[in-house]
Amino acid sequence: MITVIDYGMGNSGSIMNILRRIGAEAVLTSDVDEIAKADKLILPGVGAFDRGMERLHALGLVGLLNQKVMVEHTPILGICLGMQLFAKASEEGAAEGLGWFDATSIRFKFGSSDVGLKIPHMGWNVLQCRRPNQVLGDLAGDARFYFVHSYHVQCRDPADILATCQYGREVTAAIARGSIIGVQFHPEKSLRWGMDVFRKFVHHDPRAATSNHSVPAAA
Repeated sequence: MITVIDYGMGNSGSIMNILRRIGAEAVLTSDVDEIAKADKLILPGVGAFDRGMERLHALGLVGLLNQKVMVEHTPILGICLGMQLFAKASEEGAAEGLGWFDATSIRFKFGSSDVGLKIPHMGWNVLQCRRPNQVLGDLAGDARFYFVHSYHVQCRDPADILATCQYGREVTAAIARGSIIGVQFHPEKSLRWGMDVFRKFVHHDPRAATSNHSVPAAA
């Protein structure tokens, strides 16, 4: 069962529609008992970092997510803000993130030489994959993905970076460690390429990817 976490911060309806189209058994819920039973998790996200963490805490999901992801190694896909919440913190606010990656979400900063670059980074872009991965691997040469974001994740360990894109500079577009994968783009808005990402996440086990980091044991 694929469980899409409903915390009021994402394009959950669009994600559910795509999962149905690819024949995935999926549920949209904030119920802790349902989430505890999940085989795989999707954490969507649109909005502010602090608000996202506030909603997860208010629903009693932070401890459960730590158990599912860090202890049970349940595969999880974070989308846009969902990926940013995997970091320790964000320049956007003061809240602590989930802290699964030694990373910070930072705002785009452009100088006078970056003519024509606007915030947010919005529109289609291509990825440069850093290493093999079951969810983003074997991208077709014409693959492109839709981005809408003003903040991007800066990883302290370069090995956590799965893919990058170019927007004035190299920007982290996807991160992965063990059974955790996060994408800054919106696969639910990325036509057939985004549908392929969902299909691969549903039908493959990120824990079997030989080149991913292992997830450290929870303290």
